[in-house]
Amino acid sequence: MSAYAIVQVDVNDPSEYARYAELAGPAVAKYGGTFLARGGQVEVMEGTTRARCVIVQFPDMQTAQTFYHSPEYQEALSYALPSSDRDYKFVEGVD
Repeated sequence: MSAYAIVQVDVNDPSEYARYAELAGPAVAKYGGTFLARGGQVEVMEGTTRARCVIVQFPDMQTAQTFYHSPEYQEALSYALPSSDRDYKFVEGVD
């Protein structure tokens, strides 16, 4: 069953966050992830959000968790966490 990373981000340092993006994309691909949404227009109908929203589909929850804890993604996070405020979660799909 697919799993989805749902990430909402406010970027505080664009140059540092750009380094994160350079590393995160290849890590997502390595673990079978596919970007479904990546920073496009956001329209809030209820509640709140952050400026940038990303949705990544992974083959399953185990793969998503392996990706997140992988050395490749942890290196990317070393640039993202200090340069942004983020909400990051995995949600299991219904397929």
